Amino acid sequence: MRHLIGRRLSAFTAALALGVTGAAVASPAAADPRETEKTPTASGYGGAVSSVDPEASAAAIEVLRKGGNAADAAVAAAATLGVTEPYSAGIGGGGYFVYYDAETGKVGTIDGRETAPAKMPHDAFIDPKTSKPYRFTPELVTSGVSVGVPGTPATWERALARWGSLDLGDALKPAIKVATRGFVVDETFRQQTLDNKARFAAFPATSSLYLPGGDAPAVGSIFRNHDLAATYRLLAQQGTRSFYTGPLAAEIAATVQAPAKAPGTSLPVPAGFMTTADLADYGALDQAPTQVNYRGLDVFGMAPSSSGGTTVGEALNILDPVNLSGMSAAGALHQYLEASALAFADRAKYVGDPAQVDVPTDALTDPLFGKERACQINPQRAAVKPVAPGNVDGYDGVCPSDAAPLAAEKDTENISTTNLTVADKWGNVAEYTLTIEQTGGSGMVVPGRGFLLNNELTDFSTVYDAKDPNRIEPGKRPRSSMAPTIILKEGAPFLALGSPGGSTIITTVLQTILNRVDLGMDISAAIAAPRASQRNTAQVTAEPEFIAAFGKELAPFGHRFTPSGDAFTSAAEIGAATAIEFRPDGKMVAAAEPVRRGGGSAMVLNRSR
Repeated sequence: MRHLIGRRLSAFTAALALGVTGAAVASPAAADPRETEKTPTASGYGGAVSSVDPEASAAAIEVLRKGGNAADAAVAAAATLGVTEPYSAGIGGGGYFVYYDAETGKVGTIDGRETAPAKMPHDAFIDPKTSKPYRFTPELVTSGVSVGVPGTPATWERALARWGSLDLGDALKPAIKVATRGFVVDETFRQQTLDNKARFAAFPATSSLYLPGGDAPAVGSIFRNHDLAATYRLLAQQGTRSFYTGPLAAEIAATVQAPAKAPGTSLPVPAGFMTTADLADYGALDQAPTQVNYRGLDVFGMAPSSSGGTTVGEALNILDPVNLSGMSAAGALHQYLEASALAFADRAKYVGDPAQVDVPTDALTDPLFGKERACQINPQRAAVKPVAPGNVDGYDGVCPSDAAPLAAEKDTENISTTNLTVADKWGNVAEYTLTIEQTGGSGMVVPGRGFLLNNELTDFSTVYDAKDPNRIEPGKRPRSSMAPTIILKEGAPFLALGSPGGSTIITTVLQTILNRVDLGMDISAAIAAPRASQRNTAQVTAEPEFIAAFGKELAPFGHRFTPSGDAFTSAAEIGAATAIEFRPDGKMVAAAEPVRRGGGSAMVLNRSR
């Protein structure tokens, strides 16, 4: 009796009138129905959602209220985030979708990661004028060469076909409504626009949309994106074939191959290699999840091409033999930081796109391998970083073990991404992380279409090395850190969570699990707690609040800290998590950030039974 899955709810919402072309910014009306209130925690029954944005959360709740399921609501929320959080996500990007199907009791995943064009050369990131790598910023991040073939539209269509009860057109209706009537600009949206002003001004299509009159939209004004509403209507009417083939595909390829620059820009904007054939050949992939058991909980994550599932899973396997709940907070955090460093060493050495790299996923998530790696942790002293990776070909869970050669890795993964968590009354759960990479992606809006293209290919290693699992290859998916995670307890959902944050996604998810499962925090406190991220580096990146709270206590262990901060903005936050916890009595607790990124939005369908 799966939630009327065979019935397509074609009358889901009323048909929406066509909007005018372009974007518009206006003052808010007095009696406006827009969702602006952010509540970081909500508990209740019948369905729940947590996201960074109240419009997106409201879209998911609307779908659930009208009989849709968690897959339907997740797509509706994601499409709405493409309107209200366009610098973090949208149809010009990609992501990973993890789903618990209550009818089968199984967790499945979809890999919607972007791919490199078929004609992408190994030296794509080398400036032909200098024979040296392009500077990461501004050249590489603001370029056509950094744009991967988008996977988000294909992910939405596949998720609905596999688990949903709506068609794509019905799932897009809430987002079309928001794009047409507009949303209220907040301080985060304005600041992110200003942070990207020089990049956005380089492209006429981008500046006309996001810099009307030469300035970012004012806080409190209404931002409308009629071009994106029209693009969504195209997908609603014709499906994703209208994105991957036809005029829109040709416009995407043209934007990548010959970026249209404003006359006054000084940015070089290297051209890319994407063709219409690359778009037509794209496919989202069904994947088996990673799985580890931690403290009797079954933890499911995203398998490669994402490194999220293997790295979170390995770190949990390293920590599992240790009684963290019986330690001091500093002792437990020391174990967490050391386990994270070990797992990141193995991530760098072994993880890439499994279609082109032999990734030892089974070994990396084997509890015996984790137990052996745990031998490297001195409970009293932090190891000198970077630590060496483990040997996946010769482990037996017994100390000591032989190390593998150290892998060279430069972290180029950017922090801007978004995550959402949805559950429905039938017990289905969706955990979805999606992105366009850097805040603002490549900076390039497809003219007349209302969405930014990603710069995900910057996640490849900049310099080609045949031994590097994350080397550039044609058709390859760059390694990601996205870690949408669903945790079952005795076969039923216990916790679902995920986060944006580049490579700090992994540590955010891991630390939140540690906070909730080992340190006894409720899920809201587990998310709000200050964060630190050890990614096998000499110094631990940490939020200032973490350093203030634990810096002195962790100093005797030998940990050294550097305050977190984005290279492109003044933000000092690590991650922006969303989660839903499932109580034995059927109550759902949706939790979002109370402060980070301006706070998130948690909603439930019914506050009482």
